[in-house]
Amino acid sequence: MDPTSAPAAAAHDFSFIGLFLQADPIVKSVMILLVVASIACWTVVFEKLVRFAAAKRQAKAFDALVRSGGSLEATGSGIDAGIVQAGLEAWRDQDATETRAERRDRIERAMRAALTLRVKRLQSGLPLLATSGSTAPFIGLFGTVWGIMNSFSSIAQSQDTSLAVVAPGIAEALFATAIGLIVAIPAVMAYNKLTNDLGRVQSAFVASIGTLGNRLARDRKSVPHAAAAE
Repeated sequence: MDPTSAPAAAAHDFSFIGLFLQADPIVKSVMILLVVASIACWTVVFEKLVRFAAAKRQAKAFDALVRSGGSLEATGSGIDAGIVQAGLEAWRDQDATETRAERRDRIERAMRAALTLRVKRLQSGLPLLATSGSTAPFIGLFGTVWGIMNSFSSIAQSQDTSLAVVAPGIAEALFATAIGLIVAIPAVMAYNKLTNDLGRVQSAFVASIGTLGNRLARDRKSVPHAAAAE
């Protein structure tokens, strides 16, 4: 056994920064990739939390507008404004030969199409969370396998099977897996939560669209308010 191996192992820095700096270039590249992915994921998460909170407020305002009979001109520049505009355009394109049910279906289709376009915009960034959550552990595992291979190479070169020889390489390798899990677990949790929140927002709008579509279809002449007198 090389008497210098034990002091060398003892001098090895096992802190997070030390493990990164002393890692193999391939393992180090894996770590950098995972850190960048983590930053991108957290950026998406915070951006979506803000946008989804605004979308929830718009869904509540839209529902209140439909139920209270407020003026359709009161809608702002959010999702509800695009839906109302699409509904009014479909309402103005009236056909004297169509039935009320057909007119309602056409108006609701127009509003749902407008909603779908805006939901797709809200969905942007969510695929990154799904991709990171599913691939980050395997990317980290690749770094681990590569690091362990380097440790075995060190054993072969030094002809020393002591733990002091392989411990640094194994520590660096396992650190890559740990980073992969740190990226994947929050990404999966955030994706599930945000997807569920988006589904609730969409369902709220769809329910209000049904109510508004029925009232728009009933009035063939003028639509001064979201709800006409029963």
